[in-house]
Amino acid sequence: QVQLVESGGGLVQPGGSLRLSCAASGSIVSINTMGWYRQAPGKQRELVATIRTSTSTNYADSAKGRFTISRDVAKNTVYLQMNSLKPEDTAVYYCNALGIRLRSGSYYFDNWGQGTQVTVSS
Repeated sequence: QVQLVESGGGLVQPGGSLRLSCAASGSIVSINTMGWYRQAPGKQRELVATIRTSTSTNYADSAKGRFTISRDVAKNTVYLQMNSLKPEDTAVYYCNALGIRLRSGSYYFDNWGQGTQVTVSS
């Protein structure tokens, strides 16, 4: 089976920084794309950033210039460095992994973590 475990959320003041991590566990051979989404209270889940390779990334307009997504393929881990945080960044942040192939040959198309809370407040 596959499990995604996020860490790094918390409370930060406006203008501060946080780094989120998400590690995929299991007998993983490959993961196609990893990314971060967020959901604020009363709102729909939205894309923050995705990464396929170091030169193939995608950012929401709200994240451009402030957030950086990176990936350690060997560790099946994705990171989100968030700088210049704003109160409107407050949300539960979810890790996503598309196209996980296991050594058994099993293939899991769309996988989600349990979420980590990020609160930006003074």
